[in-house]
Amino acid sequence: MLTAVAWPYANGPRHIGHVSGFGVPSDVFSRYQRMAGNKVLMVSGTDEHGTPIQVQAEKEGLTPQQAADKYTRQITEDLQGLGMSYDLFTRTSTGNHAKVVQEIFLALYRNGYVVPMTTTGAISPSTGRTLPDRYIEGTCPICGYDGARGDQCDNCGNQLDATELRNPRSRINGETPKFVETEHLFLDLPAFTETLGRWLSTKTEWRPNVLNFTRNLVEDMRPRPITRDLDWGVKIPLDGWRDQPMKRFYVWFDAVIGYFSASVEWARRLGDPDAWQQWWNNPDARGYYFMGKDNITFHAQIWPALLLGHNGEGDKGGGPGPYGKLRLPDEIVSSEFLTMSGSKFSTSRGTVIYVHDFLREFGPDTLRYFISVAGPETQDTDFTWDEFVRRINFELANEWGNLVNRSISMAHKNNGGIPRPGTPTQADEDLKALAKAAFDTVGGHLSRSRFKLAAQEAMRVVSAANKYLSDQQPWKLKDDPERRDTVLHTALQVVSDANTLLTPFLPHAAQKVHEALGGTGVWAAQPELFEVADLDLPDRVNPIITGDYTVEQARWESVPIEVGRPLEKPTPLFAKLDPKLAETGPEWAPINVEA
Repeated sequence: MLTAVAWPYANGPRHIGHVSGFGVPSDVFSRYQRMAGNKVLMVSGTDEHGTPIQVQAEKEGLTPQQAADKYTRQITEDLQGLGMSYDLFTRTSTGNHAKVVQEIFLALYRNGYVVPMTTTGAISPSTGRTLPDRYIEGTCPICGYDGARGDQCDNCGNQLDATELRNPRSRINGETPKFVETEHLFLDLPAFTETLGRWLSTKTEWRPNVLNFTRNLVEDMRPRPITRDLDWGVKIPLDGWRDQPMKRFYVWFDAVIGYFSASVEWARRLGDPDAWQQWWNNPDARGYYFMGKDNITFHAQIWPALLLGHNGEGDKGGGPGPYGKLRLPDEIVSSEFLTMSGSKFSTSRGTVIYVHDFLREFGPDTLRYFISVAGPETQDTDFTWDEFVRRINFELANEWGNLVNRSISMAHKNNGGIPRPGTPTQADEDLKALAKAAFDTVGGHLSRSRFKLAAQEAMRVVSAANKYLSDQQPWKLKDDPERRDTVLHTALQVVSDANTLLTPFLPHAAQKVHEALGGTGVWAAQPELFEVADLDLPDRVNPIITGDYTVEQARWESVPIEVGRPLEKPTPLFAKLDPKLAETGPEWAPINVEA
């Protein structure tokens, strides 16, 4: 299982809207797949090239590399704190990434899928700097939406050229761009119309939002520029291009190749340079790509086209590139937007909740749980503090935390450890059967990236166990210790099972429950943050996230609890949040009003 996670852009810290799309869903999926016994390679990194980095660097009086360094470190700290179990989280400014991008490009070029074209480019009249298509907005010539970008209209989904916009303006300073002629290299997208169309026609089980978006992708395929006039990015390895100081690969082109370059870097760091082939050349492997809905076109159209071109499998044919036949995506798991007051999170408007603030105040598992049960899985979803407080207090604290606490507390008080059960009743057997059956149900939902349904089914077991304890009332069974111990043993077995079911969602809490049940060792392995030398660039040090997920840890199955295992008095698993937070949130957060 390849888990390819969208690359966060390194021009600022990330907010909870970002990680609701690419972050938490990908980690829940990967943790489940590892528990189920599959070999997972989870890769990503920071996207660091292009004009937005230059603009942010200029604002702060930094070089583009310094700005990328600053925000890459912030982002890696946040994602590691969130428990994102990457095998490798790297960056696009590594020497390894540049080499892989250039080799993929040369394979496309040799197979005839790259063509030079003279085009009209936009520059800023005040600075003379190139304005990328995404930094120009205006009125869409097709649907009339006033807010279309120079490469695409988010309202109607059509691919555009900046010169087609009515009333174009710079998103940086509002000035009208100047359009000049310039030569660039283009990806010949029309040369993939038949092969890409056939491939997309087989993807009938993708999420509805992805299917609806991709149906029209092949109907209007145009050549797409893969180079830009700027001096920050990967150089172009062609005579007449490589020495031009203002020609670099367009950031979208090198960023999508990052999924593969990160896999290559992971293998090199592992000491087995060909290890990536198990996931990229293996016909039995599967590739799952996680992102927000604004990235669908790059993963359902652009990246598959690049892979087909490298493989020599586009409409023009060709030969395989240096990496052999690379696998196309099997599943594109795209989430909708997490909004606030109906609007996208926006730093400029002050409607933003940064991941690092959230982790500092509430810890990682509360955010992971909220995104899983109430996030934008299939439709835009509004974040409100009221809903967050309700979910944490009534579901995590009252339901799950209370079940863990009272089950272990009673067993500790009465037995000092896990009691030996007597003859079970039908109620005991029914509850244990419900918990065991949930492994197939929850696992089935997780394997299809249905995270809300999976979390709901796991919490259904928790609710049933709480009702069972309330019905059986073991605290009143002092005169019948055998029955009391049977009830407590049953409850603890279901606590153990429910903890396994919830581990992909709540890995930090799951480790605590494992230890509270008397377990030792690693239950849910956590990622680590390291500073490492660049493999190809002297004197460069990069932050990476990685971890050892091969250690023996939780398995996706019901494991009988060990009678007699000592139990200590537990501490609360989740603290209840102050109900006042439901009104406006913490002082540092924006309130839930129209922006």
